[in-house]
Amino acid sequence: MLTVEALYRYPVKGFTPEACEQIVVQDDGRVEGDRVLAFRFADAVEPEDEDGLPYWPKKRGLALMDMPSLARLRLSYDSDGGHLTIRDTDELLVDAGTDEAGRQQIEDAVTAWLRETPDARHLERPGRLPLRLIGDGVASQFQDRPRGYVSVHAAASVAALGRTTDAVVDDRRFRSNVVVAGIPPWGDLEWQGRVRIGDIVFAVQRPIVRCAAIMANPDTGLQDAPLLRILTREFEQSAPTLGVLLLPESGGGTLRVGDPVEVE
Repeated sequence: MLTVEALYRYPVKGFTPEACEQIVVQDDGRVEGDRVLAFRFADAVEPEDEDGLPYWPKKRGLALMDMPSLARLRLSYDSDGGHLTIRDTDELLVDAGTDEAGRQQIEDAVTAWLRETPDARHLERPGRLPLRLIGDGVASQFQDRPRGYVSVHAAASVAALGRTTDAVVDDRRFRSNVVVAGIPPWGDLEWQGRVRIGDIVFAVQRPIVRCAAIMANPDTGLQDAPLLRILTREFEQSAPTLGVLLLPESGGGTLRVGDPVEVE
């Protein structure tokens, strides 16, 4: 039997996942509370346009593919109070609101922290500083693609990948919203048509081709496993792929851990 094993959302693009017992999928396909804030470079505080939709390319803001050190930060976000707390392991980095004064404090703290990491060189490129924390903290909008999707992967795929390396490989590296148990490794890539998860019917869109973000160890912030090369060489994929994108077919709803998954 296929079931939902875990659910996640990511309040700030590129930062700590928030494990949830349930998530709300909006009618537009985005997860409520997911990627509602983002750190953008100084020259990229306005969206680009792609196919008539606002688009925030991750290469123009803080992202794990270029700055793996970010993976070791632990973030919590109080969406009701608009309050952000960031820690480096147990050390408090910043604890502030997302009003104008609080954002300045958060931006300064994250910039100072990054300057002390191996990723500091990325900040020195023209147009990158000062960093800007943008988003209203409510609207889900900073996904990797201009169209909102729910991202799903099979737990067995991650387990299979983990058996190829001594590095810790778990769901956190892949930053999906939904993890499904009971599917064989990469079995989700064979899905076509519709998938029902709980009470929501989704249309299967396409597989997720992965970037260098998955090589960042979620505890140390170091790139410690050549997972892109492993996917293409050891698993003979034409492109490093893990997981699929879904869109609700006739409205959103609530997904819960333990919900059944049925491929229609």
